[in-house]
Amino acid sequence: MSTDKPASASKPAPPGDDPIDPISHDTTSFWGGIVKSMGLVFGDIGTSPIYTLTVIVAFAKPTAESIYGILSLIVWTLITLVSVEYAWLAMSLGRKGEGGTIVLREILVRMLKPGRQLAFVTFLSYIGVSLLLGDGVITPAISILSAVEGMHLIPGLEEISQGVVIGIAVVIAIGLFIFQYKGTDKVARAFGPLMILWFLALTVSGGISVAAHPEVLRALSPWYAVQFLANNGLPGFFVLSEVILCATGGEALYADMGHLGRKPIIRAWYFVFVALVINYLGQGAYIILHPDAENILFGMVQWEAPMLYVPFLILTILATVIASQALISGVYSIVYQGITTRILPLMRVSYTSTHLKSQIYIGSINWLLLVLVIFIMLLFRRSENLAAAYGLAVTGTMAITGVMMTMIFARTTKKWKVPIALFVTLVDFAFLSANLNKLPHGGYWSLVLGSLPLVTILLWTKGQRALYRALRPLDLDTFLTSYRQVYARSRIPGTGLFFTREAPVIPPYVIHCVLRSNIVYERNVFASIERTDEPFGVFTCQTELDPGLESFHIRAGYMERLDIEQILRENGIREKVIFYGIEDIATRNIFWRLFAVLKKLTPNFVQFNQLPASKLQGVVTRVEM
Repeated sequence: MSTDKPASASKPAPPGDDPIDPISHDTTSFWGGIVKSMGLVFGDIGTSPIYTLTVIVAFAKPTAESIYGILSLIVWTLITLVSVEYAWLAMSLGRKGEGGTIVLREILVRMLKPGRQLAFVTFLSYIGVSLLLGDGVITPAISILSAVEGMHLIPGLEEISQGVVIGIAVVIAIGLFIFQYKGTDKVARAFGPLMILWFLALTVSGGISVAAHPEVLRALSPWYAVQFLANNGLPGFFVLSEVILCATGGEALYADMGHLGRKPIIRAWYFVFVALVINYLGQGAYIILHPDAENILFGMVQWEAPMLYVPFLILTILATVIASQALISGVYSIVYQGITTRILPLMRVSYTSTHLKSQIYIGSINWLLLVLVIFIMLLFRRSENLAAAYGLAVTGTMAITGVMMTMIFARTTKKWKVPIALFVTLVDFAFLSANLNKLPHGGYWSLVLGSLPLVTILLWTKGQRALYRALRPLDLDTFLTSYRQVYARSRIPGTGLFFTREAPVIPPYVIHCVLRSNIVYERNVFASIERTDEPFGVFTCQTELDPGLESFHIRAGYMERLDIEQILRENGIREKVIFYGIEDIATRNIFWRLFAVLKKLTPNFVQFNQLPASKLQGVVTRVEM
């Protein structure tokens, strides 16, 4: 007997044949979706005006003509890399409304045959995920630090030491990470309105400054960007490494698509784009009128409305906290995708919301992020120094997205998008090349931070494959021959549940339990879980293998949170005891030793899935690797 049915907790619709599903699951109202997008998606890119022009101006004191060129570069970077690459091209590629590097890989897996191309795409996706995780350290550090540095312009606090500024930034970061375990479900409701207030403040302050020097509107023409690059040669090209700061957070449009849907994010982007452009133009006008200004955004606001400066500074700090919060939640989501797709080790995951799947908390990642964020703050001390390390990871991620998008469009009916995707990818690589100049000045920290998850991914994926080969599992037919003899002799009343990786393959611990130790129940169930390349959907399949022996297979999307006990009950399985395998790895190979340490430090399968401890029975198998 074999049945295949969706579990009651699943989202409908099994995966279709079309590898691209651009339809997003928009369930929010028009304005409600925009407000939520403001709070959950645009915090990072929305706070980039705090430091972008300040860093560029510190890089070189420009003339009025070069200011137009820099502003034109910023405007057209936002158009090319955010509007075209992410809002238009990338967000048309999704799986059940989900987006991100892992989604692009899953789309390509269906299109490519096993071989070098597939291995290349897989490795690219590993690098993309690692760079995004590394960016999760730098973004909160530079955002919070740059906001707190605005205290220098408060009358009476001009001489405040940088040590005090760093201390306040560290306290804010600690508070932010401490409250992560409570979840952002309730707090998130306030994020949208606060970010709307932030974008209104950016628009109004920029608009007032533009009105004082309307000639700055010339910078909307791409001609000034081309002229700037042509007139300044190699130094002008390296300015791109600072210009890219205006687009950091653009990748969040695609990565967070599954939280809110495609349409609300794109609608919100229209408003955000206008606010950012007006503010950057206003800052440019302020620089032309005040060429000696250093902290551009804060200086502009103080010049326009001194009485409102302190409220604006408080709003700025709140905006950076929201931006950091959104990125931390994004890191949790990426890690969770990595866990369920088996490219990262299992980690304890807490679900902080009963109705929002995206609201999760991973304690080990939270505290590691906090330590690294504080370390980066203490290491670089100033936001302009930190900007030297910022941008490399972002441009790397954008370039990888561009390559994978081009490969996908070339294999679909939308081949007319290939030239556009190729152009955008070339622009990505131009920015990436410019950012290589940052390597000696702290940019290598982007690579160091990104290398930590990359090494973990490579060690875990290769180690798991090597371990599986070393375990030498038994095929089902051979197992059944011996099983029938044991089952005929004696049976224990009740149901025994044995977790296996694959239904037709029998792991060594099951052989030890059933065949060698004669632990056979009246009903024996081999349970296995498979994560599909769809984000959502839970389907179960029950098959009778032999008298007293069943296979129970769960197929679940990689974003699904599973309640295994509930699924078992719904399918009539009430186990008396749950068996699972524990590997004791013996090896002289240094890499497999590291893998063994990683296995011991991370939760095992039953701990990750929070199965009842009173029923668990772990069986140790010694493995030579």
